[in-house]
Amino acid sequence: MDIAILAFLPILIAAVLMVGLRLSAKIVMPIVFITTVAIAVGGWQLSTAHIFASIIQGFVVTLDILYVIFGAILLLNLLKFSGGIDVIRGSFSKISEDRRVQVIIIVWLFGSFLEGAAGFGTPAAIVAPLLLALGFPTATAVMLGMMVQSTAVTFGALGTPILIGVASGLQSAEFNSHLLDHGIGAPHYLHVVGAQAAIVHALVGTLMPTLMIAMMTRFFGVRKSWKEGLTIWRFSLFAGLCFTIPYVLTAIYLGPEFPSLMGSLVGLPTVMYAAKKGFLLPDTKWDFPVRASWPEEWMGHVSVNSNENNISPKISLFNAWLPYVFLAVLLVVSRLSYLGLGDRLKALKFQWDNLLDTSISASTTPLYLPGTFLIIAGILVIVLHRMTRSGVIGAVSESFKITISAGFVLLFTVPMVRIYINSGLNESGLESMPILMAGWVAGAVENIYPIFASTIGALGAFIAGSNTVSNLMFSLFQFGVAQNLGIPTHLLVSLGAVGAAAGNMIAIHNVVAACAAVGYFGKEGNILRLTLLPTLYYLMAVGFIGWLLTTVFVPTIPY
Repeated sequence: MDIAILAFLPILIAAVLMVGLRLSAKIVMPIVFITTVAIAVGGWQLSTAHIFASIIQGFVVTLDILYVIFGAILLLNLLKFSGGIDVIRGSFSKISEDRRVQVIIIVWLFGSFLEGAAGFGTPAAIVAPLLLALGFPTATAVMLGMMVQSTAVTFGALGTPILIGVASGLQSAEFNSHLLDHGIGAPHYLHVVGAQAAIVHALVGTLMPTLMIAMMTRFFGVRKSWKEGLTIWRFSLFAGLCFTIPYVLTAIYLGPEFPSLMGSLVGLPTVMYAAKKGFLLPDTKWDFPVRASWPEEWMGHVSVNSNENNISPKISLFNAWLPYVFLAVLLVVSRLSYLGLGDRLKALKFQWDNLLDTSISASTTPLYLPGTFLIIAGILVIVLHRMTRSGVIGAVSESFKITISAGFVLLFTVPMVRIYINSGLNESGLESMPILMAGWVAGAVENIYPIFASTIGALGAFIAGSNTVSNLMFSLFQFGVAQNLGIPTHLLVSLGAVGAAAGNMIAIHNVVAACAAVGYFGKEGNILRLTLLPTLYYLMAVGFIGWLLTTVFVPTIPY
């Protein structure tokens, strides 16, 4: 127990300093990084070589993240300097001027599409800047960009958290023996896990659009009212179902690759048409208070007011939206394995094996990263909108400044995460910090563990900033606990995957990256305090469902 508490210490310090004392991540993350190194060396006896190899691995991941951030900011700035962002802003006004409706269309549906296509933090990197450009406060844009990284995440990047995270995490003699005993193959098992996860997600996630809106009106409205958000509940519930119904059906009948994509592709046109017709919408519209009255904590350091001196000739609505459409198509096409484009893009790969004579490696495939597609979309803006040279230079310059500012915090945050994950490669014989913490929780709650299975998944995502990595860390652990408790293993594995998706809403380096994408520096604790509420809702609801599925409505599938 003492060693498990020691593993919790860096997380506790980060929570107290950022959420409790509201200190900037620039101050907190170096402290947390140093604490993690000290614990890894003193408690886990992690060698100096493993520490520095983890840091190098973290630097490579950081460069990937910064590349995506730069691409997202560049696209936004190019649209700002070209005047395209004004046209996009006007197009949403034609659908609805109600900010609540805009949240449903842009965040819940378009954001879920981006998650299904690309994953890995892409929705926040694209949606948050777009909301900022449409006149949302910076803090609101980041909060909503983090909240969308929940229901769609388990099937993000064409099912990567299941097809790679769970599949690789379960690879073991015990798992192979389990499959043989039940006469099934791994693909069938993963299909069952994905279908179970989708059903649980739908039961909880259908209310996410309503919660997004209610949090926006409560924390960013004139009256600070939950009620103003809930008055649109009929439409937001309809929008939730428009996504989750095709999402579940796809998971059950097609598998884990396309649920998030199919849910958004069905939901987006349906909800947009319904909004235009005023279907289920209240008579009153909702907007933010006058901009001049916004408190400083709502504001970031990225301006979205068009630079009149650099605006190109009048831009059509089609040309204004085409870069985003082109971006979405590129993301999907590159992720469809049977087309082969993704493999060709991955051919340019920089790989460093056995860093400092350890088993730790690092790699990057720059052409396959969403940052490349964001830059290509930016080039399309330059050509289509016939941007001036000064406008392009201004956009690139502003984008570099914001990206460099983001780099400092991430250079401490991501290596800290890698040390956590690699801490199992030690000389003490201890399991890695995340596994040890999970084991302590499981031992403490014993037979009521299904209530907490999703919390273990969320813990992994909170540490690693990734559903896929959480599944890699904890799927076999969930599988083993299920066998010990005598309940179907796919149940706890799927509950863990659902929790890992919810944990993305509070993952520290995801919050840092999302804040960086809109220049919201030094206020990351504000976002963590806000996104903690929907995360708790998700985990409590999934925990209750987990209890029901193991005591009242036990699944008929025995494995």
